[in-house]
Amino acid sequence: MRIPLTEPLLDGRELEYVTECIKTNWVSSLGSFVTRFENEFAAFCQCAYGVAVSNGTVALHLALAVLDIGLGDEVIVPSFTFVATANAVRYTGATPVFVDSEPRTWNLDPDAVEAAITPRTRAIIPVHVYGHPADMGRIMDIARRHKLWVVEDAAEAHGAEYRGQRVGSLGHIGCFSFYGNKIITTGEGGMLVTNNAALARRAQFLKDHAMDPERRYWHPEIGFNYRLTNVQAALGVAQLERIDHLIELRRSHARQYQSELADVPGLTLQPEEPWARSVYWMYSILIQDDYGYTRDEVIAGLKRKGVDTRPFFHPSHVMPPYRTGQHLPVAEELSRKGLNLPSGPTLTEEQIHFVCQLLKDKAF
Repeated sequence: MRIPLTEPLLDGRELEYVTECIKTNWVSSLGSFVTRFENEFAAFCQCAYGVAVSNGTVALHLALAVLDIGLGDEVIVPSFTFVATANAVRYTGATPVFVDSEPRTWNLDPDAVEAAITPRTRAIIPVHVYGHPADMGRIMDIARRHKLWVVEDAAEAHGAEYRGQRVGSLGHIGCFSFYGNKIITTGEGGMLVTNNAALARRAQFLKDHAMDPERRYWHPEIGFNYRLTNVQAALGVAQLERIDHLIELRRSHARQYQSELADVPGLTLQPEEPWARSVYWMYSILIQDDYGYTRDEVIAGLKRKGVDTRPFFHPSHVMPPYRTGQHLPVAEELSRKGLNLPSGPTLTEEQIHFVCQLLKDKAF
């Protein structure tokens, strides 16, 4: 028996909608499913506008390009996140400024954000790590006082809520990924959402080679080919029809993990703040030093039993392209101790129980 970390659940109208694309020959970036996906996903995020793109990383880059962030600018990002966040900043020529996370939510620390602001700071990118929203109230207050843009990296957090408001709608632009392991998937793919009409128009313009909408093949600026295909959007529309169910599956898995692992010494379980509704993209734990095995030993032991897991991200500030010499203790501790357990929508109660028993009994 092998228990995967996650795999997509494609048991809705995915095949029907993709077949429609093929039968009608609308398979590239032109087609009704693209606009439909943009409109419906934006509405789900409580936003007025959606701009579909080819993946989550280019969504971040496009958002920064729309905000005219570039050489000489600084953008504050958490070090503890997938490296795409920092990469997108670097693509613009700007400098990512790494800050530590708070131990309570594992997201960027608003106090560290405020301390990192300089005259060159133009934007903040909070990341809703593993499906738990960052403390957006404090972040937006800081941004308002310092006149900064906020781009939410919500790649892992479709449908998560901060004080009842969906992530992606809290900052100036929200960015999502639809990679195969995300809450909903288009295989690859991404989306910008915003309530600002001018920013949405600018994003639509730049993502299609900056082609003048009134003068075909006339390009007044350098743009990008960041389009999503109609086939991918068809998958997205079908997935979006069941997003509430897909989120509830992950939340149900989290409740079972919490219940079965609650009293295991040496394990710290994934947080959920009273003001937050996490979507538990990954169910994640910390293997503390008194557990008796290191995190890497647990990964190896579970693998021998057929259980697929993943370590937490390496902090960006220690990796070769970005090595800063900083000591960010929370990010470094999370990276050393963190473990993502099987979390996908196809997971069964029996499989979760099996994983929990292994962790309780240390039966590696």
